[in-house]
Amino acid sequence: TINDETVELVQPYFEMEDYTLQHGKKVCGNVAGLLSWTQAMVVFYGVNREVLPLKANLAKQEGRLKVANAEKDKAQAELDEKQAELDKVQAKFDAAMKEKMDLEDDAEACKRKMQAASALIDGLSGEKVRWTQQSKEFKSQIKRLVGDILLCTGFLSYCGPFNQDFRNLLLKDLWETELRAHKIPFSDDLNLIAMLVDQPTISEWNLQGLPGDHLSIQNGIIVTKASRYPLLVDPQTQGKAWVKNKEQDNELQVHSI
Repeated sequence: TINDETVELVQPYFEMEDYTLQHGKKVCGNVAGLLSWTQAMVVFYGVNREVLPLKANLAKQEGRLKVANAEKDKAQAELDEKQAELDKVQAKFDAAMKEKMDLEDDAEACKRKMQAASALIDGLSGEKVRWTQQSKEFKSQIKRLVGDILLCTGFLSYCGPFNQDFRNLLLKDLWETELRAHKIPFSDDLNLIAMLVDQPTISEWNLQGLPGDHLSIQNGIIVTKASRYPLLVDPQTQGKAWVKNKEQDNELQVHSI
């Protein structure tokens, strides 16, 4: 019930010199308590006059805060719901993007394979003519194979003791004539050396000391292909040197007579 008017009415008493607790105790203890109480009530009124608006404002702000928190909780719930929906949509989007990337990778790989296949087809198309011609040549070679093998086996079996001229006589004048008489097909330009040995082997023989002329190469073929032990008539010892070098890794033992 204290108001401004009450405080104003008691204010002159507070300005009096003897309106103090010490002077009151001199008169009466109850009076001293009354003086102290009135001073305290005025001070309380002054403080409370500032505090009450603050408390009212505090209650008002607490109400607003409660409403704001409720709205916040509602908004947070809506946000969580939308975030969950967003996560689902994001997962679908990521899956779709992964599928898209996989499809693009597969398409690129397929494109590269198609390009490689097209390039291969284009490259092989130019080989068609050669393959066709080579196929015909193979058929012809198969037909001539019997006569060619007869000439090769005859060369290995019987031509060893003879020189180059007599070997050509046997092959060209005698055996080929017999093959024609019996209508056995053979190659007119048969190369015995190419038929019986490959070029890398010949190169290896040359490195081992065998001369590179046709007669020496033919002799090397007879030595390596014949089923019987060869007898080398070798006044220049070229064959001997070649055999020793060729069989060195096989621990060939040579005895001098």
